Amino acid sequence: MGYANIKDVKTTGASGRTAQQDTLGYSGVRASHALAETDAGRMEKYRSKIKSVGSQCGVEPALIAAIISRETRAGSEHVLHNGWGDYDSARGAYNAWGLMQVDVNPNGGGHKAVGEWDSEEHLRQATGILVYFIDRIRNKFPNWSREQQLKGGIAAYNQGDGNVHSYDNVDENTTGGDYSNDVVARAQWYKSNKNF
Repeated sequence: MGYANIKDVKTTGASGRTAQQDTLGYSGVRASHALAETDAGRMEKYRSKIKSVGSQCGVEPALIAAIISRETRAGSEHVLHNGWGDYDSARGAYNAWGLMQVDVNPNGGGHKAVGEWDSEEHLRQATGILVYFIDRIRNKFPNWSREQQLKGGIAAYNQGDGNVHSYDNVDENTTGGDYSNDVVARAQWYKSNKNF
């Protein structure tokens, strides 16, 4: 694919906070792998769409699967409400749409919800946003390795490229303080164990 091999990206995995989603008594790469495995059955519904979009966008399907796992636990009804997620009580509205949680908040990403929440159209939109952020990080940090740029782009997908300041603290502003590290570890699991 057009970006670094996800298996070559260094990761510390999920934070204790993220691992608590499944009341795991541990954190790190092992926790990310456990979370990804829990979502693996639901992920199979989306396999052909994920592979198609990955091929179209030049992004490893395992990375798309990992973001779906992280954002919505592979479309879990406990996370999504008719395709919507991240309810903002102050606004009285949902902030994000679909399996990959495209930011529709006018004060955030400001994107429009495209396609059905679990459609290839939605996955293509969200993956396009990811590619946009990877490219922004490449331009912002040209001296970073391709693996570092990919990880920075994943962090930017969660919090915007303006919140990525250094590689050593790439997740300092991300949800759970671990977004890119957790996504990378989940992607590595999907690639190694589920042939995404």
